Amino acid sequence: MLLPPHPSPATSLASPVAPAVDITRRFVRVTAERGAFVEFDFAIGWPELSVELVLPRAAFEEFCARNAVTFLEPKPDEPTPQDDEET
Repeated sequence: MLLPPHPSPATSLASPVAPAVDITRRFVRVTAERGAFVEFDFAIGWPELSVELVLPRAAFEEFCARNAVTFLEPKPDEPTPQDDEET
């Protein structure tokens, strides 16, 4: 019995079109400040797709300067960084 040939990936499905992205744009959303450390989300291109990072304040400030970041507002359901600060 002969099986039909597999369709090539290029012709089997229409490839989804990804939205245009500018990978030179960098985003930071501060999520908490704990003592000498800053917790934040960092994104490249898409602000919705980020990684969580923690750095000492001086390193955070240098990181933001080197990456020429755009600071994002806290998410509506998250407390402001000052709300998380330990007293």
